[in-house]
Amino acid sequence: MVGCSRHQTKVKKILIIKLGARGDVLRTTPILRGLKKKYPQSFISWLTQPESKDLLKDNSLIDRLFLYSLKTIQGLGIEKFDILICLDKEAEAISLASRIQSKKKIGFGLDKKTGNVFPLNKESLYAFNLGISDELKFRQNRKTYPEIIFEMAGLGYQKDEYILKVSDADRKYAQDLLSKIGINNNDLIIGLNTGAGPRFANKAWTEEGFVELVKLIHDKARAKVFLLGGPEEEGRNKRIASKVGNLACDIGCYHSLGQFMAIVEASSLIVSGDTTAMHIAIALEKPVVAIFGSTCEQEIELYGRGIKLTSNIDCRPCYKTECKKEANCMVLIKPTEVLQAIQRLLPK
Repeated sequence: MVGCSRHQTKVKKILIIKLGARGDVLRTTPILRGLKKKYPQSFISWLTQPESKDLLKDNSLIDRLFLYSLKTIQGLGIEKFDILICLDKEAEAISLASRIQSKKKIGFGLDKKTGNVFPLNKESLYAFNLGISDELKFRQNRKTYPEIIFEMAGLGYQKDEYILKVSDADRKYAQDLLSKIGINNNDLIIGLNTGAGPRFANKAWTEEGFVELVKLIHDKARAKVFLLGGPEEEGRNKRIASKVGNLACDIGCYHSLGQFMAIVEASSLIVSGDTTAMHIAIALEKPVVAIFGSTCEQEIELYGRGIKLTSNIDCRPCYKTECKKEANCMVLIKPTEVLQAIQRLLPK
C-alpha cells in the first residue's frame, strides 16, 4: 500500500476507530459514504476488533482494514493522518485516539489529566452528552445513530445506508442449507432471531412469545419459519422448536458470520431484538420487525423498511444489566402485535 498512487499530498488520510460490538460496527458503516462524498480523494483506514472482520473485509470504501492487536497499535503509532475519527468511548479506543498523530481529531479521546473520556471536537459534544444524561438519551433524543455520527464528523446526513457484502460462497452455503430443509426461492421465509447479547437485561423477547408467534404465523400466513441465533441461542432454539414441532425449523447456531449473513439475505423478513442480526437485516435491506426492551429504539435507522415494537412501561429504556420485574418490557409485547407488524410489512 505504501507505493499506491492514491498516497498523494491531496489525498486525505482518514482513520476510523470503531472497536465496539459487531452490531455497532456495522451501523457505523454509513459514515463511509458521507466521508467519500466530502473527501472524494481520500484513503480510509478502519481499526476494529478481529470478530468484526467479516463485516468489513469486502467493503469497497475501506482501503485498509486494521485488526486490533499490539502489532497494529505499534504500527499506527508511527503513522500520521489528516483526520482521525474515534466513535467509541471505551479506554482502548480513546487512549489510541489521543496518542495517534492526526491533524484533525473527531469523536472521543482520553483526557490525560483526569483519565476520563472527553469530546475531541465541538460537533461531538451532543454524542458525549448522550452518554452522561439519561434524560437526553432516553427521553429527549430523536436522532438516529447514523445521524449522530454524521453530525460528529461534520457530514450532511441523507439517510445513507449501511454497507455489507455477502460472498458468493456464503450465499451458496445458505441456498444449499435451505434447500435441504425444503425451502426454495419462491417461498415466503420468516427468520426469527430469538436471542440477544447478555450485556443488558431484556434485550431478547421471551421464548413463550416466539412459540406463540410461530403458531400464529402458521394459522395466518403461508410462510416457512426458521429459528436463527448463535451458539448462545442453541438451548433456547431447541426449547422453542420442541414446543412448535414442524411449524418451525431450527437451522442450527454454529454458522460462520458470513454464512449467517447469507441466511438473513435469503429471508423475506427478520424478527429480532436489538442485535447484530437486526443490523445485518437492515444492511441487507430486509424488512425487519425490531423488538426493543431496555435499549433505545429511536437510535435505530430502519430506512422505512421496518417496524419498531416497544411496550409502554415507564421504566424503559433503561440499559440496566439486571431486571427483576415479572411484567417487564419484553413480556408486555404480545405475539399478536408482532404478527400484525409482519402482516403490514409483507401484505402479500
